[in-house]
Amino acid sequence: MTIFEELQARGLLAQMTDEKEIRELIDNGKATFYIGFDPTADSLHVGHFMALCLMKRLQMAGNKPIALLGGGTAMIGDPSGKTDMRKMLTRETINHNIECFKKQMSRFIEFGDGKALMVNNADWLLDLNYVEMLRDVGAHFSVNNMLRAECYKQRMEKGLTFLEFNYMIMQAFDFYTLYQKYGCNLEFGGDDQWSNMLAGTELIRRKLGKDAYAMTQVLLLNSEGKKMGKTEKGAVWLDAEKTTPFEFFQYWRNIPDADVLKCIRMLTFLPIEEIKAMDSWEGSQLNEAKEILAWELTNLVHGKDEADKAKEASHALFSGAGNSENMPTTILNAEDFTDGAVDVLTLLVKASLASSRGDARRNVEQGGVSVNGEKITDIKTTFAKGDFDGDFVLKKGKKSFMKYTVG
Repeated sequence: MTIFEELQARGLLAQMTDEKEIRELIDNGKATFYIGFDPTADSLHVGHFMALCLMKRLQMAGNKPIALLGGGTAMIGDPSGKTDMRKMLTRETINHNIECFKKQMSRFIEFGDGKALMVNNADWLLDLNYVEMLRDVGAHFSVNNMLRAECYKQRMEKGLTFLEFNYMIMQAFDFYTLYQKYGCNLEFGGDDQWSNMLAGTELIRRKLGKDAYAMTQVLLLNSEGKKMGKTEKGAVWLDAEKTTPFEFFQYWRNIPDADVLKCIRMLTFLPIEEIKAMDSWEGSQLNEAKEILAWELTNLVHGKDEADKAKEASHALFSGAGNSENMPTTILNAEDFTDGAVDVLTLLVKASLASSRGDARRNVEQGGVSVNGEKITDIKTTFAKGDFDGDFVLKKGKKSFMKYTVG
């Protein structure tokens, strides 16, 4: 199986400009490809995971990845997939976020001489002369065509700022620059990026001619990978300080049955033959598949030791066996206790399992809270300090939980 066939078998590919040419490039290690990451937070999250894994797969097959960090484009903000304008970030915040991205990407991609490149589009975008940019690049863009692009159409009703309207031009200029500086011939992106990516190849055609245009391709990734990683608490981050390895493991351990084999295909590096053998799995076997998925991805992001600890803690939580030491833990202080006891509502709010006492009350009254496997239905339930001498695990719903100790 070629690398292109493997990507197809894993369900990673959605749409592309020229399948024959792209197949030729990546199967023969001739692709110098880029994926852009705008540093809008201080950590990558699960939504970036598929792109990082794809870059790793293609590098292993002899192709050259370029991780483009959007130090320039993040100054504007991509309107794609957004109903409102993104929060404006300072240069200092963007630069801090870029440093965080660099560390995390290095776990997946091998950078260095002759290997993968990491570049920042601030290096060429922030020093551009505005009038020269309009004359040199803006003249090649039709406003009518831009407004037909899905990334802009969905924003027209609520309002699209002129600031954001420039994003497509800047992303197109990125591909044009990367082609000239590094011979980049392929861009990957999510389904909301199709118009922006095509704009890059069109700019190359208009500025550099048909021969250069013929050498550049764009490939749309399966959009399902980008939609992963949202929970009731927010994003699932790759930074262990924001999402602990145990929480990361549990996120994948608790995905819906219908998604588990799809995620194993798209995100793990298990052999396709091994994954195909799981297609007939059902019932309790799907729980085994979820554990395989959770361990493989935690190992990729946090390493084997943390993956093993998270698996052990998961067993302690759900089967009563294993080591609970690595569960997320909330420490109770003297001020949390009144007359030597703490009530269940305080426990929920203290661990951010509920946003307020009112929210905590609703969860208890609806039967969604248990302590060490026993359901709590009375909102006045309290616990003495001695109750926390052994394992004390509070669970809200099916997926949220916390271990408590007294400091």
